[in-house]
Amino acid sequence: MNQLTQRQYQALKTKKKILKSALELFSKNGFNNVTIDEIAKNSGTSKGAFYVHFDSKYGVFLEKFKEIDQFYEEFTKSLPSNISFNEKILRLFEGQMIYLQESLGKDLMRTVYMSGLIENEHNFFVNMERTLYKIIEGYIQEGIEQNELSSNLQIRRTSLLISRCMRGTLYDWLLFGEDYDLVQESDQFIRIFLNGLKK
Repeated sequence: MNQLTQRQYQALKTKKKILKSALELFSKNGFNNVTIDEIAKNSGTSKGAFYVHFDSKYGVFLEKFKEIDQFYEEFTKSLPSNISFNEKILRLFEGQMIYLQESLGKDLMRTVYMSGLIENEHNFFVNMERTLYKIIEGYIQEGIEQNELSSNLQIRRTSLLISRCMRGTLYDWLLFGEDYDLVQESDQFIRIFLNGLKK
């Protein structure tokens, strides 16, 4: 792998600085209440530098979602290939909840959810081409091929329903506060759903 030039390294450093600054401001003030000028000022860069790396405020979230999708890719590679469909989904759920809880936290997740409610061309939640959906669809396809799931299942529809379980659990976590055990609640919820898929 080629080493980065000094210029490429500096550009990457600036991009990370802008990303970190923007996410902090979104968490603190709310997505709609933050301007690109404020992001540039807070990051010690310029508005021009912002637009070199991001086309809009939504572009910041797009970058963060790429990181999250990268986590999903790496996590699924670590799973044994011989485990059942249910076990794959259960482990994916658990890994996702721990990652989002520890790496993003409530403030940023709340901001992510609020931004998802605003109509825009970059709505990450409904983008069925995202890595998460593709992983779930792959698991469903394997489950059908291995006779664990009914061949009548609509793969895309079932993938959407499973991801809806994920979003719903995360939304409740944001609502219910400290008494809500995200990992435990998500495990109980998805187990009930998976029981309904049994052949």
